[in-house]
Amino acid sequence: MPPPGVCLNIMEARHKQDGIGSVAKPESFLNQDPEQLKQYCLIQGVRYIDKMFPPDRISIGEGLLSPHDLSRVEWLRPPKIAPNPSFVLDGVSRFDFGQGVLGNCWFLASIGALTFQNHILEQVVPLEQTFDDNYCGLFHFRFWRFGRWVDVVVDDKLPTINGRLIFVHSKDPNEFWPALLEKAYAKVCGSYADMNAGTPAEAMVDFTGGVHMCIELSDPPPNLWELLCRAGQSSTLMGCGTPQGETSANTVLPNGLVQGHAYTITGVRQLMSRGKLEKLVRLWNPWGKGEWNGDWSDKSPLWQTVSAQERELCLSVGDDGEFWMTLEDFCKYYVDLDICSASPDFLDGNSSCHWKTSMYEGRWVAGTTAGGCMNNRASFWTNPQYRIQVDGQYSEKESGKNTLVSLMQKPDKRNRRLVQNLHIGFSVFEVTDQYKTQKGKFAASFFSTHTPVAQTKTYMNARDVMVFLTLKPGEYLIVPSTFNPNETASFILTIQSKAEAHGYENSGYRQHEPVQKLQQVKNANEDENRKILFRQYSDKYEEVDAEQLQRLLNENILKGDLKYGGFSIDACRSMVALMDTSITGKLNSEEFVRLWKKVTTYKDIFFLTDVSRTGTLSLSELRNAFVASGMRVSDDMLNLMALRYGASSGHMTLESFISLILRLDCMYKIFKQLSDGKAMSLRESEWMYVSMYT
Repeated sequence: MPPPGVCLNIMEARHKQDGIGSVAKPESFLNQDPEQLKQYCLIQGVRYIDKMFPPDRISIGEGLLSPHDLSRVEWLRPPKIAPNPSFVLDGVSRFDFGQGVLGNCWFLASIGALTFQNHILEQVVPLEQTFDDNYCGLFHFRFWRFGRWVDVVVDDKLPTINGRLIFVHSKDPNEFWPALLEKAYAKVCGSYADMNAGTPAEAMVDFTGGVHMCIELSDPPPNLWELLCRAGQSSTLMGCGTPQGETSANTVLPNGLVQGHAYTITGVRQLMSRGKLEKLVRLWNPWGKGEWNGDWSDKSPLWQTVSAQERELCLSVGDDGEFWMTLEDFCKYYVDLDICSASPDFLDGNSSCHWKTSMYEGRWVAGTTAGGCMNNRASFWTNPQYRIQVDGQYSEKESGKNTLVSLMQKPDKRNRRLVQNLHIGFSVFEVTDQYKTQKGKFAASFFSTHTPVAQTKTYMNARDVMVFLTLKPGEYLIVPSTFNPNETASFILTIQSKAEAHGYENSGYRQHEPVQKLQQVKNANEDENRKILFRQYSDKYEEVDAEQLQRLLNENILKGDLKYGGFSIDACRSMVALMDTSITGKLNSEEFVRLWKKVTTYKDIFFLTDVSRTGTLSLSELRNAFVASGMRVSDDMLNLMALRYGASSGHMTLESFISLILRLDCMYKIFKQLSDGKAMSLRESEWMYVSMYT
């Protein structure tokens, strides 16, 4: 059984600090280390079979093949499919492969772009893999997945019918890198069926771990041609798509283009024709066939208007899926252009300028940190907030766009087809002088008096959205949000800038900050009265166990508030464990008096902040309850407490609130006593001793 998610999150954060998950030290996907598995197979003399992505119908997925075809599928290793199998034959090229029955043209278009960038290709596809020495039926590939690089292991059993590959296949039957790469990506998506339908940008980001720019070709920027040329000369991957037809079918139009289809941009070039410069874009159809038949197509007479040298250099007549068209026709017949790169250095053509990257992971949780867009004035401020300081000097000569902000939502489902993207976006605010000294989260009043200096045009149900903007040196607040409030999801916020930009999550949590008690007057008579009451419920040793404590609290502290629910026996057991200094499972009178004071204090805070008078705290009121107690907690911690102690309705009872804040106070004290204030080291027996009783 895997450890709880909170433990996994801590482990992931530690791994990140150690560089695990970087392109140089990818994380083992599903904890499958390729070297360890390979050595085991070689020592045992067996061929690898991947139990995490087994060669059966589960890995193919639902709805992709008919029941009849599914029953005919046979999973074969390459030596059973081809006489002389090779991983790579005569280098890697976009012309190596063609699409199978799977509707993943978006993925294959991305592979086509990948073949132009050897450095990126070798990060994704380790080319030293062979079917020769040390072959054991195991191959591995690397992808960037939501903030970290992962090394993905697969066995080389491939689905076939009548001995022929049913998904992507190489034009040379002895070459297998495309089919194995597709299988590895199907594994991270959940199944082959989970790769059905998508956009090139998704896979291109997963190949580069970089930034994605999407340009709508119905309203292209004035410098589109210059941008294409710079991208073509840099380490970028480029793809595009045609508009969807009346149905989801990939209908071939009279002009040769396919509706609702992904293409790769494989080149840009200016040619002199009939006394003027023609701006041409070269595209490739991942079907490996089917081409545009308009101006500048393979058999267009316009090729006779250019020099023989240019014609020899550019024109390749053949039904290989690749063709040229003018920039004007490109914008007319395609809907969007996707450019992906590890860095946006190419944007301004200044090779000496290296953009800096910072990345933040966060989460929206319904009721606490999912405030929705700015239409929701009362709750927008509760969204995660990030304060960013942009350094440097502002120059009118360099007043162009200098910052790229990208927001990507992380899925909470293993299978890609089950992921429902929310409508997401973000707003950027300038932090004016009067707010620069403020600590912690900016309240609703800030957003009622400040308008964004930049924001996403619309909230989109896409995997990621981005804005390219100009930020002068200064301090800014970035607020990512879903369009609707109370939608739970995780996200990655990436900021890339020319100048140094320092940032931090802005929920205002200060490490090791204890709960601040409300002012209480020391009254010896009150304490004595509580002890007298205590003795009415205690045993002959003047101690109370959890059952006795339950009656005492419910009958005396809650009294008329019992209509809101009393303390359960489990809550009282927890209180005993937290306050029990002698480890007897009982409380003496001194321990009880301390507990009484805490419970009455927290009860007062509860009703003070229950402004809706429902007898419960909404999760936004919970935040105010912590403020009233004198304690700030981070958004992450608030989300965690809401999930652990809140009801499914999104509200928290008095019992749950008191249990929560008692535990929080106790955990702080344990850490303070057993640590140096920064870190804590426990032996296994000590950790189990503390965690199993408290």
